[in-house]
Amino acid sequence: MDQSLNPAYAADSDAPAAHDNNQVDSKTIWQVITASSVGTVIEWYDFYIFGSLAAIIGPVLFGHAGKIEDSLLGALAVFGAGFVVRPFGAMFFGRLGDMIGRKYTFLVTLLIMGGATFVTGLVPSYDTIGVAAPIIVVILRLLQGLALGGEYGGAATYVAEYAPDKKRGYYTSFIQITATGGLILSILIIVITRKTMGEAAFKEWGWRLPFLLSGFLVIASYYIRKKLHESPLFAKAKATGTTSKSPLRDSFANPINRRLVLIALFGVTMGQGVIFYTSQFHAYSFMNNTLKLDIIDSSTILVIAMVLATPLFIYFGSLSDRIGRKRIIMTGMICGALFTIPLFYGIKAYAGPLSEITPATVDAAGKAVPAVMKALAPNVFMMTVLTFLLVLFVTMVYGPIAAYLVELFPTSVRYTSLSVPYHIGNGVFGGFVPLIATSIGVWAAAQPAGTFAKEHSSLLGLVYPTVIALICFFVGMALMKDTRDVKLMDK
Repeated sequence: MDQSLNPAYAADSDAPAAHDNNQVDSKTIWQVITASSVGTVIEWYDFYIFGSLAAIIGPVLFGHAGKIEDSLLGALAVFGAGFVVRPFGAMFFGRLGDMIGRKYTFLVTLLIMGGATFVTGLVPSYDTIGVAAPIIVVILRLLQGLALGGEYGGAATYVAEYAPDKKRGYYTSFIQITATGGLILSILIIVITRKTMGEAAFKEWGWRLPFLLSGFLVIASYYIRKKLHESPLFAKAKATGTTSKSPLRDSFANPINRRLVLIALFGVTMGQGVIFYTSQFHAYSFMNNTLKLDIIDSSTILVIAMVLATPLFIYFGSLSDRIGRKRIIMTGMICGALFTIPLFYGIKAYAGPLSEITPATVDAAGKAVPAVMKALAPNVFMMTVLTFLLVLFVTMVYGPIAAYLVELFPTSVRYTSLSVPYHIGNGVFGGFVPLIATSIGVWAAAQPAGTFAKEHSSLLGLVYPTVIALICFFVGMALMKDTRDVKLMDK
């Protein structure tokens, strides 16, 4: 039947001419990857900028009456709130994506994410509007989490449904770079702004500029994405009337599909999430807040490590097209479980001892001002090498995962089915790594001198991601099936 005469197909003016993803030309695929990746980098930038500034935003949100640790934990809790709602965003926007289309759904998520980030930069401080400040920011953070819950699944599904079956791991690996790219961008913007305007001005009001910049980035990305067409596989499903009328029911009530969702969560994404956030975000927080490195040193270490590791996302994605997704993901999983704690101990050792730069005092209002500590003579080279190894594990578990998740589920419920386990694994288990690890560290530091917890307080929290990664490894090895030979046209 001529699809141009099909009313369902004719109604979709964005549908591309080709329906077989193996017939889409290379130029079109790269246009799709570029437009999807630029927008996704910006969304990750928006999401990470809050966490990257947690130590500064904490006092602004919660005032100075409590301890510094309380302000930091409060900021990390607000940061974590965005992760809690990511699965709900995955269900809401995944449903829209499976019913209406991939393209329009992740245009909406982009605007919500960018708008919430921009407004965050305008929220008055706690000293100005009191408890309303953290309440407003929590609401904005929840909107960010909902939007991100729909973004990744849309971008991964969209690119995968254009990519040839034999190169799906390679092409989708470019989407996997975007999370690291967003974190790098957020760090660079913060460092440049901070050093340009000075520490005092940055802490007073300059921290708002990275949030406000998001508004301009989102507008540019929106116009780039708006020119995209709908994916060929979804256009065909829509034309033939095979899209799902109830993606949530079909994803979770169907016992076969529900089993796949659970395997994806407990055998893959849960461990991937904790390795990702431990090796990148928590490592940065650890260097800044625990080891007291200068912001330039910690930023240099993490950015260099991530930049050097970035090509490995593509390498492992491409390798998974040849040897399979499972063995690469599981190798990265067990490496992360076994070597994360030793590598953090190495990073701590090479940071050197702490020195009191400014002694503790009392300000004019009678409030205690704690001593300012700073690491002495850190070995930046060796710390970069060890951080690179942490990020290496991320590239192994994360590089092939988009292809694996896309290949696991049928076209009719793909957006919903892959988004939910991904965002539970990353949002609930991975996103709370900084908060849980820091909280355990604060508890351990308060224990009596000479106890094991006290002696290892700064790193005891890493037991959490280690245990989660180990559980995921054993479940994945037992239940995960390789998917590299799956043809999406048949699903």
